[in-house]
Amino acid sequence: MLRGNYAAKIDDKGRLKIPNAFRGLVEGTHGKELFVTSITGEYVRIYPMPVWLAYEEKLAAVPSTHPARLKFFDRVNYFGQTAEFDQQGRVLIHSRLRESAGMTGDVDVFGQYEGVRGRRGCQRHRGIARTGDDAGDGHRWAAAMGSVQPMNETKTVSR
Repeated sequence: MLRGNYAAKIDDKGRLKIPNAFRGLVEGTHGKELFVTSITGEYVRIYPMPVWLAYEEKLAAVPSTHPARLKFFDRVNYFGQTAEFDQQGRVLIHSRLRESAGMTGDVDVFGQYEGVRGRRGCQRHRGIARTGDDAGDGHRWAAAMGSVQPMNETKTVSR
């Protein structure tokens, strides 16, 4: 399980250096392949590929025309791309997601069970205190799709 948060950086090529404490656990348990996405475009979610595939399998039980399923997949696929750890433990955050989330320079990386989530540092406290519709949409959509539990993720936040 990934817990806590670490400061990290996005380099000039858009690569996020995943903290060793998170990378070692994710890579050792799930391998190098990842799915990098977002639900709102405000932050980056990084899922180990086996975790993401298990999530998709659960969602496959929901009718393909269910509005919540359609909205969820539209969003995660709009922002999402496959990726993998490079030799230095970096992950490429593709330009659409990097620009939408403002992921440049210093960021915060939060453990989220089996994955990580990142966000610009200046949004750190404001985002955690948020209670608006966007903040809970992902979990409401998942709940509407058959009581799927929130996935393990990595949270990255720019500072």
